[in-house]
Amino acid sequence: MRDHDEQPYIVIEKDSGGGQLGSFVIGALVGAGLALLFAPKSGAETQEDLKERARQLRSTAEERMREAQKQLEVKLDSAREGVQDRIESVKVAVDAGRQAAVDARGDLERKLSTSKAAYRTGVDAARESVAEAATAPEDGTGAEEAVGAED
Repeated sequence: MRDHDEQPYIVIEKDSGGGQLGSFVIGALVGAGLALLFAPKSGAETQEDLKERARQLRSTAEERMREAQKQLEVKLDSAREGVQDRIESVKVAVDAGRQAAVDARGDLERKLSTSKAAYRTGVDAARESVAEAATAPEDGTGAEEAVGAED
């Protein structure tokens, strides 16, 4: 085995950090100075370019909003037309249903009237039959004649 004294060792020193802040400030100042020296435009020109770009973005945003509003209006109009069509079709269906109910009621009333008339005719015929049987002589000849007359 190797002896512990033979191994290489590394020493790490810690600095208080005061030098790092100074280096950062110096670097920032040098960078700002170089940016001013090599800038293709003056500050006023850069501000004007930024203003123009802001105007273009505003104009583009307004145009997109107008287009979106138009599309929304078209879709709303389409939806309104669809709703109106459905309302009209429901109205037509309700009217047709009411008319069918009125027709069915009329048919039912006519059938009921016919049935009542047939019932009354049957009742009247039965009463006449009973009355004839009651007035016929008791020897049975009248009942036979009544039965023979029906045949």
